[in-house]
Amino acid sequence: MNKLFAIYGASGCGRSLMPVAVEQLQRCYGNDYDSTQLVFIDDALQTDTVVNGHTAMSYESFKELKLENKSVLIAIANSRIRQSIAEKLTHDHIELWSVSGNSTLIMDSASIDEGTALSPFVTITANVTIGKCFHANLYSYIEHDCIIGDYVTFAPRVSCNGNIHIHDHAYIGTGAVIKQGTPDKPLVIGKGAIVGMGAVVTKDVPAGAVVVGNPARPLNK
Repeated sequence: MNKLFAIYGASGCGRSLMPVAVEQLQRCYGNDYDSTQLVFIDDALQTDTVVNGHTAMSYESFKELKLENKSVLIAIANSRIRQSIAEKLTHDHIELWSVSGNSTLIMDSASIDEGTALSPFVTITANVTIGKCFHANLYSYIEHDCIIGDYVTFAPRVSCNGNIHIHDHAYIGTGAVIKQGTPDKPLVIGKGAIVGMGAVVTKDVPAGAVVVGNPARPLNK
């Protein structure tokens, strides 16, 4: 395996996704998998170190490594920073890497763009379209006929039912439930909207809004 893989971010998100990345490489490469070909990237580092048994280095050090084939999963929770890093990687001709766990289930006719992180026990069902650098944490699911934009984040145990459209940079909090839409009127979560932990969304959420509660309502300033 003449290739180098990296998790960009050595904080909680990155450390949680590293075992998922290891699983994927073992699944894909079997006996050819070499743990030295999987590293962390962390911009806060001045010198190389070790995090949870894996080498961690700055992005500049990563770029200088003499290996043409490099792939990076961006494990940064902030979607705007995720986008900025994705654009930097594209500029530097470094491939965005998608990772999913052994227990992740992807069903029929799912279209998933590059840079996606699907944690263990995530389920993507039929006829789902997902944009770039999507993060889905543990036990989240997306039901049929949903469209998810770029840089969207699901915290653990998000229930995204059928016929829902979620626009770019939306954040869906832990345990949130989004009511099913219909083919002629999908439920829409607007660009950059935030759905709070445990919220039950029963109607459209405007772009940039923060909603909480059951049923979900706009958060007072």
